[in-house]
Amino acid sequence: MTDREIFEKVVELRSAGVAACLATVVGAGGSTPREVGAKMIVCADGTTYGSVGGGCGESQVKSAALRVLLVTGRPELVEVDLTDDLGTRGGDVCGGRMWIFVEPVRRG
Repeated sequence: MTDREIFEKVVELRSAGVAACLATVVGAGGSTPREVGAKMIVCADGTTYGSVGGGCGESQVKSAALRVLLVTGRPELVEVDLTDDLGTRGGDVCGGRMWIFVEPVRRG
C-alpha cells in the first residue's frame, strides 16, 4: 500500500470507530526487508493493511500493536533483530535491524 492508501485507511477506520495501531519503520541498519517510512496498520481483530517486512519481524510488530491496543494504550518502539543465525527463525534472516514505532490510532 502507498502512504496515501495507508492514511486513507486510517481515516476510514477512525470514522468507523475501529481500534487500530499504525506501525512505522523509523530506523533500519544493515540489510532489512523494508526501508524507513514503511507502514502497516494493525486492527484489534488482527487484520492488517500494508507491511513492515513480513515474517517473524512483522509478527513481532503485530503482537506489540495488539498489546498497545488491548493492554497498555501507550505507543511502543519495537526493535526487530534480523541478525540471528540462519535457520533459527525459519529462514527470515536479512542481517539487519529495524526499529518500528507502534502508535494507537485514536478516534477524534
